[in-house]
Amino acid sequence: MNTTSISPATAEVPFVDLRRHNLAIAGELRTAFDSVLEDGGFVLGGEVDAFEAEFADYCGVRHGVGVGSGTAALTLALLAAGVQSGDEVIVPAHTYIATALSVLHVGAIPRFCDVDDATGLIDLRSAAEVLSTRTVAVIPVHLYGQVCDMEAVELFARRHGLLVVEDAAQAHGATWETGRAGSLGHVGAFSFYPSKNLGALGDGGAICTDDDAIAERSRRLRNLGQRRKGEHVEAGFNERLDGLQATMLRIKLRGLDAANATRRERAAQYRDGLPEACRPLAEDPRGECVYHLFPIRVANRDELRKSLDRGGVRTGVHYWPAVHRQPPFAAHGLRDRNGHGPTYLGTAVRWSEEELSLPIFAELRPEEVMRVTEAIEEAPE
Repeated sequence: MNTTSISPATAEVPFVDLRRHNLAIAGELRTAFDSVLEDGGFVLGGEVDAFEAEFADYCGVRHGVGVGSGTAALTLALLAAGVQSGDEVIVPAHTYIATALSVLHVGAIPRFCDVDDATGLIDLRSAAEVLSTRTVAVIPVHLYGQVCDMEAVELFARRHGLLVVEDAAQAHGATWETGRAGSLGHVGAFSFYPSKNLGALGDGGAICTDDDAIAERSRRLRNLGQRRKGEHVEAGFNERLDGLQATMLRIKLRGLDAANATRRERAAQYRDGLPEACRPLAEDPRGECVYHLFPIRVANRDELRKSLDRGGVRTGVHYWPAVHRQPPFAAHGLRDRNGHGPTYLGTAVRWSEEELSLPIFAELRPEEVMRVTEAIEEAPE
């Protein structure tokens, strides 16, 4: 990066543009809306059943359970898998706060571990350091669209007798050697927030599993603990997927692989055009990243972001502060060895201070990527 000023913007480069995406399939979406409107299956119902089957088949599992959000998917997955109050669950400290909040929501305790410097994904050596006799599960987070080293996660979990609950909220369609995200642990959780690779027109989520008992209990828990009409056998939740969202997701699922392929093309273009001062995400060749986000790491993150914003290039930060430093987790007594507060987990903290997400979405045009990389080159150091 040099010290010349940024060139005047001719048009804004959005961080994400849902309008482009939805307008391209607006006719199909409107037809689907009219079908649900006529049918009246607004909560659960036939469209949800169909989407659950199609998404489960896509992910390579036997069961899909549609729920109200990605946070609900994580929370209900933990509960359905048997995590209880007082249990401990290992969570990487570089993730969206919903990962750790889901642990609190079931009454368990998040035990934060550090992440890999090159990928931001879970560091199992750090995870081993926070194990205790109360640890029952680990949540590998497939961050930025890249799947964790699930061979290593599975070995770690077997060695210590842990459940593996995948947080696949950013990894729709991402693969590892042995399968797709959501099929690689005991249970996986997805978000269909509108900006996700597979996004609804509102909120939504899904639980994926091959475990019959986890699937059955997830279906009860999302529906007020109801086993059959009027028979509520446990204190469940109202976290049902809407039929309208399910029918929209069915349409979008058909184009997911093509959209992910375009994201990978734009990511490759970024890699070719970025200056050396930017550190992009390291890709593991054993999987295929679907680039929900395109993160770079720079020492002057906040200054660069302001410069790009002035030039009409919109960016994001994922995530600051590091999740273990967020107020909801202060009660868990996180302190460094000198007792000065939550200042350890240094790699996660550095990610939180240096990470900048550049625009990336399936409809992003090649010339827009070029404009972003040129704006970075021209930004003051």
